[in-house]
Amino acid sequence: MSEPWTHTFTCTLTGSTDRVFSALTDPNQLRRWFAEHVEIDPRPGGAFRFWGRHTYGSPNRKGAGQRITRLEPDRALAFAWPVDNVDSEVTLELAPYVKDDLKDAGRTRLALRHAFTARPAVPYSAELVDDLWRLTLGNLEAHLRGGDGIVLPDFGDPTQEIRLSIVIDAPRPRVFRALVEPEALNRWIASAAEVDPRAGGRYTYAWKYPHGGRQVEGGPTKILDFVANERLVTDWTDWRGDATRPPTRVAWLLEDAGTGTKVTLIHGGFSRAADQGDYPFGWRDFLDSLKSVVEQVDTISADTHPR
Repeated sequence: MSEPWTHTFTCTLTGSTDRVFSALTDPNQLRRWFAEHVEIDPRPGGAFRFWGRHTYGSPNRKGAGQRITRLEPDRALAFAWPVDNVDSEVTLELAPYVKDDLKDAGRTRLALRHAFTARPAVPYSAELVDDLWRLTLGNLEAHLRGGDGIVLPDFGDPTQEIRLSIVIDAPRPRVFRALVEPEALNRWIASAAEVDPRAGGRYTYAWKYPHGGRQVEGGPTKILDFVANERLVTDWTDWRGDATRPPTRVAWLLEDAGTGTKVTLIHGGFSRAADQGDYPFGWRDFLDSLKSVVEQVDTISADTHPR
């Protein structure tokens, strides 16, 4: 029998504690950013049911057995949630964000504790739970900021992918150079990019960071498909540095949009929908950075061309 196991996570959210608490407990708001169907009886012991295609493991009401175990307005919400046939309890505690001993009433520090009676018997269970909460809390932050960027996956669809687009006020050749010229890449996404611009060529952002007590080299390693000014497809390694997990694929597709360029990013090949984690929110930030760099006329050479 597996031992009890607990996942913890903290983040800072936009909005006061009462604003965040409302987003966590108001059914109408929850349906916008959390679950397709929600039923709440707001009292300890009351129902906190959520189900549907956007809920992991609970596609219908029959499987929605969640209930409230703790309710402190503007301070805490806890609920019991059976996950993969394992009893668990989620506790969300809220406090004003504090920096340099000063409280920021417009921001909230959320502390998550997800305690299981045993580790779920699914592959990469720790990563599954971590990714689920990264995705969920990313959607909560998007909701608190006004709703733009919310990503509600269909957990019943085995072919989930992230698809995002942005229009950049620059011609395709200029945008494409920002994807393949190391100096340009270093301005918006890479640390010390290396690029061999051809199918099969090396392509890396030189990302290195600590995770799980070791140094990880993340991001892409090689080009899978390359058509100048039209598309760039790369592999994408497991961000935790687990070489036993197959890489995913990231495609950058360019098309004319008036006098500018529409860039569509597709990140696919996930083993399961939850593996998206917080990638959708990170990719949105990177697309915004790409747009900002490309539209600064002096930052990318206008008279060079990818090989």
